[in-house]
Amino acid sequence: MNTFVSRFAPSSSALPHSKGAIAVEDDEKYSDLTWGSQAGFGHLGTKGIPSFKVPSLADPSAFLRMHTDDYADPSCRIKIQHGTTTLAFRFKGGIIVAVDSRATAGSYIASGTVKKVIEINPYLLGTMAGGAADCQYWETYLGIECRLHELRNRERISVAAASKFLSNLVYSYKGMGLSMGTMICGWDKTGPALFYVDSDGTRLKGDIFSVGSGSTYAYGVLDQGYHWDLSDEDAQELGRRSIYAAGHRDAYSGNTINLYHVKEQGWEFLGNYDVTKMHYDGPGNVPGATGGGYGYEVRTAGRSASDADAIDTSA
Repeated sequence: MNTFVSRFAPSSSALPHSKGAIAVEDDEKYSDLTWGSQAGFGHLGTKGIPSFKVPSLADPSAFLRMHTDDYADPSCRIKIQHGTTTLAFRFKGGIIVAVDSRATAGSYIASGTVKKVIEINPYLLGTMAGGAADCQYWETYLGIECRLHELRNRERISVAAASKFLSNLVYSYKGMGLSMGTMICGWDKTGPALFYVDSDGTRLKGDIFSVGSGSTYAYGVLDQGYHWDLSDEDAQELGRRSIYAAGHRDAYSGNTINLYHVKEQGWEFLGNYDVTKMHYDGPGNVPGATGGGYGYEVRTAGRSASDADAIDTSA
């Protein structure tokens, strides 16, 4: 290393001393420098250039609770922005998972192409709602643990065990600022299984879940159209229509819809559908689609006007 440095160092006549990669005039001034950031840039502070100091926190979790707990303190300094729509429901043919693709930072649309379904393994899916980084990190970590379980036990992990592992994992960080609301969906020896897990450690088993700012719109469509004996085509159409309703009405949801179907053979990605295109033209020639756009004005085109004319005539 020293041989390499000496080849490109200034001549000894220009600088009397050389120490590593830094040529200095006063050895004592730099006697405590070491290789790394100090050796490379530590001397900049001695020339009047301001340096960045990281605050020392005795209790980081207390700091996060103080400044990010917007549920207890609406005027907190750091407000974690939430906005999405994800849903999953269980029926006789498996599990339908549908999500939008919009990521927001307050009123700013940060991205319209976010993949909010995390493919944990060929039989397990997880959804993202809350903080994108938290969901991506911990569900990817869950995928590692699921694979290790397979190697140790020579069989796939159950959906219940995977969701319990995630619940225990995030519960250990409760109160430290995590923001996560996810659904763990999969097929194991018991059949299709669906669990809701959030960053408080809550874990619920159920047949229908929707998470996010647009979930109330999605639930309105889901509750109206859901029953256990849905055909595969009707179930897929119900998932598309539910996310469309949220994407159309909720400002923090939209752009496109990603649709998955979890079956006994594993999950299957069914397609990506543009919300605006679906409003006017529908999803296209896909199984279960009734044809035409999903928008109110499309479904009622010509009817309202003719009804009004009929009322005027009769009056």
